Amino acid sequence: MRRSGDKDRSIAPSQTPARAAISDPWAIQGEDGPTQVVLAFDDNRLATLLFGHYGRNLALVERKLGVKADSRGNHVTLDGPRDRCEQARRVLEQLYDNLRRGREIGPGDVEGAIREAVAQGSLFDFDPSETQQNFDEIQLRRRPVRARTAAQDAYIRALKRHTLVFGTGPAGTGKTWLAVAYAVHLLERRMVDRLILSRPAVEAGERLGFLPGDMKEKVDPYLRPIYDALHDLMDRAFVERALQTGEIEIAPLAFMRGRTLSNAAIILDEAQNTTSMQMKMFLTRLGENSHMIITGDPSQIDLPSGQMSGLSEAVKLLDGVEGIGICQFKAEDVVRHELVGRIVAAYETADLNRANANGAKGP
Repeated sequence: MRRSGDKDRSIAPSQTPARAAISDPWAIQGEDGPTQVVLAFDDNRLATLLFGHYGRNLALVERKLGVKADSRGNHVTLDGPRDRCEQARRVLEQLYDNLRRGREIGPGDVEGAIREAVAQGSLFDFDPSETQQNFDEIQLRRRPVRARTAAQDAYIRALKRHTLVFGTGPAGTGKTWLAVAYAVHLLERRMVDRLILSRPAVEAGERLGFLPGDMKEKVDPYLRPIYDALHDLMDRAFVERALQTGEIEIAPLAFMRGRTLSNAAIILDEAQNTTSMQMKMFLTRLGENSHMIITGDPSQIDLPSGQMSGLSEAVKLLDGVEGIGICQFKAEDVVRHELVGRIVAAYETADLNRANANGAKGP
């Protein structure tokens, strides 16, 4: 049995320049007892940002990893199983390294760091700076957009590699937001001349009736999520000016027939509500030097009962076609709010149980 004052250096990180900001991490562990890891951060301001408002980031680490995290000043004491404390240490070191590099962190970043730490297991040669370099990012004038999860990283890499990319999966996984970020990246670097936003005008189980105004005003309510992403990634004045000059164009899916979209970044959002004919029409609008991104959630189809989603059909038909990337997100990739992930998982479980029950009944 080790004495309580002995420091177990077996899980302390190597003293490399990249770790200089985190001083004297150490652990105490009995043969059968829990592990205690103490971290001290040398910048009090960054430590406060790391812990989060009222310690919400530490609370999230506690809930997700099953450890106890107590902060005092710029110190954090982690108590719990050895492997869980090691994972929590990695999460905090990685997030602190982000802050040192001038990046902001939020609950979504904490979620992503936790997933990554759990996926890596309990390797003791972890380097937070090297981990951050593994995830790809999109460079924008306002700020860089970095992948938070492995699925988002694969999505960004697919956007850079392929002309046509499908992003499918549940709400809150960042499909639309990253698609808009990449389209803005292409527009800012003049790799394309315009950004075209489209979406099928299908209500989510409701009937809105006739909407007043011109075409843009009628379609705006359906494209609100894309507008939110644009305003988050670009200056509002530039967005309004680009909408007036046509650099950013709102193009209802119903009016896309007959067009050839060249030198453009094209986004089709909520594509699960396209019919098979609409999806084929849209895909064949692709012109020279254009990039097309199609996003949707196959679990939230608002088409009439019995009508096949054009998105689901296209993903099956085009899988493996050269030049087309298909990225599928899952419930564990949700980065919006931790409750969203639980909600999505609960609905997926209910759908699976319903399908099994119907299968058991037979024809």
